[in-house]
Amino acid sequence: MKNFLLPICSFRFVLLGLLATTAPAVAQQPASPAASATTTAQPAVSLTKQLDDYVKLYQQAGLFNGSVLVADQGRVVLQKGYGLANRTTGTHNTPNTKFRIGSLTKQFTAALVLQLVDQGKLKLDGRVGDYLPDYPSATGRALTLHQLLSHTSGLPEYLAQLAFAGIATTPQTPTQLVFIFAGLLLDYAPGSQFHYSNSNYILLGAIIEKVTGKSYAQVFDAQIAYPAKLRATAYAPTEPADARRAAGYSATPAGPVPAPPIHMSVPYAAGSITSTVTDLYRWNEALLGTKVLSAASQRLLFTPVKENYGYGWIVFQARIGTAPDTVLVQEHNGAVNGFSSFMVRVPQRQQCIVLLDNHSSPALAELRRGLLRLINHQAATPPSIAAAQAVAPVTTGAPVAVPTALLNTYVGVYELSPTFRITVKQRDSRLFVQATGQPEFETEANSPALFTLRGVPAQVEFGKNEKGEVAQLYLLQGGRRQTAPRVE
Repeated sequence: MKNFLLPICSFRFVLLGLLATTAPAVAQQPASPAASATTTAQPAVSLTKQLDDYVKLYQQAGLFNGSVLVADQGRVVLQKGYGLANRTTGTHNTPNTKFRIGSLTKQFTAALVLQLVDQGKLKLDGRVGDYLPDYPSATGRALTLHQLLSHTSGLPEYLAQLAFAGIATTPQTPTQLVFIFAGLLLDYAPGSQFHYSNSNYILLGAIIEKVTGKSYAQVFDAQIAYPAKLRATAYAPTEPADARRAAGYSATPAGPVPAPPIHMSVPYAAGSITSTVTDLYRWNEALLGTKVLSAASQRLLFTPVKENYGYGWIVFQARIGTAPDTVLVQEHNGAVNGFSSFMVRVPQRQQCIVLLDNHSSPALAELRRGLLRLINHQAATPPSIAAAQAVAPVTTGAPVAVPTALLNTYVGVYELSPTFRITVKQRDSRLFVQATGQPEFETEANSPALFTLRGVPAQVEFGKNEKGEVAQLYLLQGGRRQTAPRVE
């Protein structure tokens, strides 16, 4: 079965688009100062209130339920929980609530690899076969660590394989996970393309364990959690039971329901860490110095290889606020059953945003875009009405006819990230959809605005802004609704 996009440990990130606004700004109001995780200086109270009010708009629209931390110029200006961490016990989210962070795990795995490079135990141009001589594929043994870290290896996505079916709720060893994809043909010549695949980081985790002789959890605790003082961050499969952990939920028309279960050994080194907004801000601060990573390793971590992807981070230049010059932005998102996450860094301005959600929010990219605008003194767009609609299983039924003129309004380019665009084309009375690095798919209309991709368990829906213009595309797949603003 083909996957248009893949669940777990999410894929990509949405372009900032920080300069355009199509709706009234959130008004500035006075507020009381927020507590800082690591600093004593008090932020501007009006900004704290403004940020808090903006997050509440998303909470009230059903688009956010979790914890938020926002820092500007090295000061924490908002640090707060919203909604319930556990609907059975009535426990509320706080800055200390633990969430599954999905693909934010990849930056930690990348950092571990770079530490081992600094220690002389690994080489970036070292090959898989150098460390896993029993790896079954000759082409796979020739892959370099650099290619794995940057998603340029060509390894097929293990989540998309038939062998993955049925294992999600059972404990898996790294060897079992690697076996799912190790014997498959590569998707492309190594180094020639970028294609996000969780298999890369599964394999990196296995290599870390092999060269250290320790479990991933032991290496993570000793080399990152302890020196960076991440007291609430852990590799989930070995984490003791903790009342601070949030439960994960999926959005339905009837309200949130418990998310499908997954054993956290399955996402492994690609997505199995749990953390808090407070700890992730400490990690942000650790990356400002050299206590955890050398300066040379940090440069490698944040150097784009292809399509703005570095090692576990997406890195690009963007114009933020009113300044004429662009600044460097580093970010990544994540998703795993019932949870979604986003972390953004603007080192030049010592800005950081951490969003952790426990009800599979499709709107974190939109929320972080607004928060970035606010801390850079720009108007922020409220959540769109269409995005606030609950995600429901859609039955396709018989195709419907859509006027050619209406189809033409959907033609354009929609961006889920600087590295991942969805291009919509029209030929005669048919609509086609093509995502970055993937083949073109013809669609069938289920309604004038909702289309199913033929041969793919995914749908796209088009949304309009207040002016009636087609302004975004929503990708519906695997029970998730992800927003892609129109950029062309």
